[in-house]
Amino acid sequence: MQNILSAQNITKRYATHIALDDVSLEIPTQSIFGLLGPNGAGKTSLIRIINQITGPDSGELFFMDEKLSQKHIGQIGYLPEERGLYKKMEVGEQALYLAQLKGMSKSDARKKLKYWFDKFEIDAWWNKKVEELSKGMQQKVQFIVTVLHEPKLLILDEPFSGFDPINANIIKNEILNLREQGATILFSTHNMGSVEELCDNIALINKSKKILDGSVKEIRKQFKTNVYEIEFSGSMMGFTNSLWTFGKLIEHTIDGDRCKAMVQLVGATKSNQLLHAVMPVAEIYSFKEIVPSMSDIFIAKINEE
Repeated sequence: MQNILSAQNITKRYATHIALDDVSLEIPTQSIFGLLGPNGAGKTSLIRIINQITGPDSGELFFMDEKLSQKHIGQIGYLPEERGLYKKMEVGEQALYLAQLKGMSKSDARKKLKYWFDKFEIDAWWNKKVEELSKGMQQKVQFIVTVLHEPKLLILDEPFSGFDPINANIIKNEILNLREQGATILFSTHNMGSVEELCDNIALINKSKKILDGSVKEIRKQFKTNVYEIEFSGSMMGFTNSLWTFGKLIEHTIDGDRCKAMVQLVGATKSNQLLHAVMPVAEIYSFKEIVPSMSDIFIAKINEE
């Protein structure tokens, strides 16, 4: 698969502070890529470099196999975490102005804005001043302005901040639709639930260095610990004895005649062997593998560093 963006050995310093230290990453075309890391890790510095707000001290960036340059600005849409709408301007007037800054004609911008305003059911806001809108409403307008010129690469920094669950879900669906239509999304967030729900690939940055990257599916698989949750009825002692050399009991709970046990496979034991060992002494209600969440992995890797 072709990469829409390739960052190679990017280093950025501010006086004595190293913001990015030899960071490389590849963002596949038509994917949702999560850029993760704690506050101060270097994510914003990398986003600013991709947007050509600042430049790297060393390293190179390539956009669609061409060295990143000013001509690519029109193919990138950027929604910053700190929103930047002019409070005293009317919503429609400002949306038209920002669309024209991206190179759109006024008539084309007006036509596409009507489509998006209808879609988000915000037609009535056109002549309102920005300061009259709630934070969530302002973010809807800024999201529209970001995607209006149909950029090939969308950079969204905490796009769900300030949204209620219903509007957050609307934006999630639009992000997925944009990917289906051919856009690539670089998605910076602290919300690990959104990462698991939306992202195809991620890179984790901590203290200016990339410490993990790859597909979400493969990373979760890589961090598996062969732990299974078994819900059953029967004797807890009999269940524990049946594990024998197949599994190690990590913890358990008993609620009436129901028991729930967390068991880690031992050695080369397969899940079927474990299940076969406990079935004679327990009536099994559920048997599932516990795969670590992206939040678990995020915390583990940061603590490890």
